[in-house]
Amino acid sequence: MSAPEHRSYYGRPILKEPVWKPEVAWYLFTGGLSGALSSLGFAARLSGNEVLARRALILAGVVSAANPVLLITDLGRPLRFLNMLRVFKVTSPMSVGSWIVAAHGTTSGISAGCEALGILPRARLLADAAAGALGLGMSTYTGALVADTSVPVWHEARRELPFVFASGAAMTAGAAAAAATPSRYAGPARFLALTGAAGELANVWAMEHRLGTFLAEPYHEGPSGRYGKVAKGLTVAGAAVLAVAGRRRAGAVAGAGLLLAAGALTRWSVFKAGFASARDPKYTVVPQRERADARR
Repeated sequence: MSAPEHRSYYGRPILKEPVWKPEVAWYLFTGGLSGALSSLGFAARLSGNEVLARRALILAGVVSAANPVLLITDLGRPLRFLNMLRVFKVTSPMSVGSWIVAAHGTTSGISAGCEALGILPRARLLADAAAGALGLGMSTYTGALVADTSVPVWHEARRELPFVFASGAAMTAGAAAAAATPSRYAGPARFLALTGAAGELANVWAMEHRLGTFLAEPYHEGPSGRYGKVAKGLTVAGAAVLAVAGRRRAGAVAGAGLLLAAGALTRWSVFKAGFASARDPKYTVVPQRERADARR
């Protein structure tokens, strides 16, 4: 069945494309990765797995250092990021997210520093707990952030995007920790990576299914479509390698590398799909007309 007729004034786009630079796509990846690593590290500490906790928390601190750098590079000046911290508006994902980034970066940095130097055990434990709790927000808020826009394929997927980002964060964090941790201590990290990989595939499918054949087109065409297809293939391959050979060092590293690449490409697929749907007026006009027809 052909799509309904779509027109705009002089064929011009109805929406402006997002002004975000490529650094934001990478931030969508590193933000979730660092947040889930903090949560994994604190959970491992609570369970008594000190080896996994140490590796995951140090990795979280290292990766979280990239988050403000990527955001400031996109904004152009450090002062612009600091200005976002002047207020806290609970109804604004951008405002809430800015505070989560700042607080998580600070606590994960303290946690990693104390961990690496072996100092201040009480301060380290407090920082571990705070970073672990904030890591849950880091893993999901970016999905809410992009969905809280007028970009068609982001806004219409507002129910699924936080779950897509959360499962991807779990997958990549588990993979990174599994690669960095001796096999006998890395079982929980492998389990998290495999669970996250299954969730990533299921949530992306659910998102595209609810968007429908027409509105999901940007996820299947152009750069976004290529990134998405490769990401799905790498997710399946990486999960298979980690499940079968993850107890050996080479297998853990290989599987982790595939899953980390898959997580990054999924974020790029979402990022590029948003630009494509904002550029073409049909993705704005057709859903609006369908909603108007449904109300009538």
